Amino acid sequence: MVRTQYRKPLDSEQVSVPTGQVFVIAERCKGCRFCVEFCPEQVLAESTGINAKGYHYPVVESGKEDACINCAFCKLVCPEFAIYTEET
Repeated sequence: MVRTQYRKPLDSEQVSVPTGQVFVIAERCKGCRFCVEFCPEQVLAESTGINAKGYHYPVVESGKEDACINCAFCKLVCPEFAIYTEET
C-alpha cells in the first residue's frame, strides 16, 4: 500500500521549520566525514580542497545552502569541534 498523503501536524500553519547556516573551521578538520555521513538533510559534502593537515574538509553542497535545519548534529558528532551551525 503506497500512501500519497503524508501526515500533517495540526498546527503546521503556525510552526515554521528552523533554518541554519553551517560554519566550518577547515584547519581543525581531520577528514573523519562524520558530519557528512550523519547530516539528516544531506547538506554537507567533502571538498575538493585540502587543509594544512592534508585532509578534505566538509563544505555545504551547491544548491543546498538553505537546506540546513539547524539541528546541530554535525557539531555534536565532530571530534575536533571543527563545525557548527547558527540559526538564521
